[in-house]
Amino acid sequence: MLTSGTAMHAVAHTPPSMATGTFSTAESRKARQKRRAAAAVAYAHKQIGDRYRYGGTGPHSWDCSGLAGGSWRKAGVKLPRTTYAIYRAVKWKVSWKSAAKGDLLFFYSGKSHVGIYVGKGYMIHAPSSGKRVKKVKLAGHYKRHFSGAVRPGY
Repeated sequence: MLTSGTAMHAVAHTPPSMATGTFSTAESRKARQKRRAAAAVAYAHKQIGDRYRYGGTGPHSWDCSGLAGGSWRKAGVKLPRTTYAIYRAVKWKVSWKSAAKGDLLFFYSGKSHVGIYVGKGYMIHAPSSGKRVKKVKLAGHYKRHFSGAVRPGY
């Protein structure tokens, strides 16, 4: 059993940021976001091969924003329906170089297409009519047409 003197001694040696809870709160937010991102990526991986359907929100056919929203919804984060609204609503913007697993990458003027970054230079997306959800390398075409990225889940 701790005496009040022992408890006070322990608090006195705790760094101020930890005593106030700021450090641990920031850590838990970051850890929660990474956990959610991993869940969103895992869900997106399971959708590879599903059909593209304009307006599709799953579970067996998707459009690009439906796949992004559905994946993050499985991770516990609700996103708006369209690419434009998702980009506006998620406040944490990221650059091409700082993209992390789970980030949503937007392409073309007006941010009319979105994919889920899955790491190591790849994304999963629902490309267009007649095609299926697939994992693609983010090379020439996508890099040239990149128009922004967001990090949901904070």
